[in-house]
Amino acid sequence: MLEREQADEVQAQLLRRIGSGDGEAMAEFYDQTASPLFSIAMRILGDYAEAEEVIQDVFVQIWEKAESFDPMLGSAFHWSLSIARHRSIDRLRSRQRRARLHEELEKTAPGSNRDNRPAQTPLNSEDTAAIRSALKELPVEQREAIEMAFFGGQTHLEIAAALDEPLGTIKARIRRGMLKVRDSLQAYA
Repeated sequence: MLEREQADEVQAQLLRRIGSGDGEAMAEFYDQTASPLFSIAMRILGDYAEAEEVIQDVFVQIWEKAESFDPMLGSAFHWSLSIARHRSIDRLRSRQRRARLHEELEKTAPGSNRDNRPAQTPLNSEDTAAIRSALKELPVEQREAIEMAFFGGQTHLEIAAALDEPLGTIKARIRRGMLKVRDSLQAYA
């Protein structure tokens, strides 16, 4: 019991140091907590790569929000565990929304066959022109992220690094842009 209390105090001190911008404290806190936080993300998501992305987001949030940690409300570990759990659940819900959106797009996409699979024929010039037009209507940031993802084959992480933007910002831009493209193409359905 005493060991756990000592560990809690050490981690609370690390968070205070992280809150003041101490990178060494962040590295030490990471070493102490990354494995159990990753485990909870894996349990919720069931996907190694997604759990890694979530944990990266978790530690960015810990770095940014460490000064808001209040030891009177709970231990540093449970505070970080709560962040990991919430981030993982958010990711799972996002994945489920994307799957539903993908299913909807397959059902309403022009050229879909009876099995709701896209037809194996290339796009005609009218479809291509409609897609180009829809993309041109997007804000530059959204269009750029979508082009890098879909035409450049880059991952969200690669796009975030290339544009020097947070991962969440890139994901939001792509999602919003794709929703606008979908709405623009409804006339062609």
